[in-house]
Amino acid sequence: MANHKSSIKRIRSNKAKELRNKYQAKTVRNAIKTFRAITDKNVAAAALPKMTAMLDKLAKTDVIHKNKASNLKSELAVHVNHIK
Repeated sequence: MANHKSSIKRIRSNKAKELRNKYQAKTVRNAIKTFRAITDKNVAAAALPKMTAMLDKLAKTDVIHKNKASNLKSELAVHVNHIK
């Protein structure tokens, strides 16, 4: 167990940050699943900016890596372009 007050606080805050990051990442993964299930091109094109904003926000706060966010945005854009 930690001996210093600052290390006890750091453990506590790290646990809170971990929970928040897990929640945000899971929320985005679920949003991506629902986005990939969209079959209407107009609806998908309208939802794409929201998805890219969500991914950019996660990358900015280091919840996911910036390259992963970029790759996911690219995949989602390809998905929109391939809907007939």
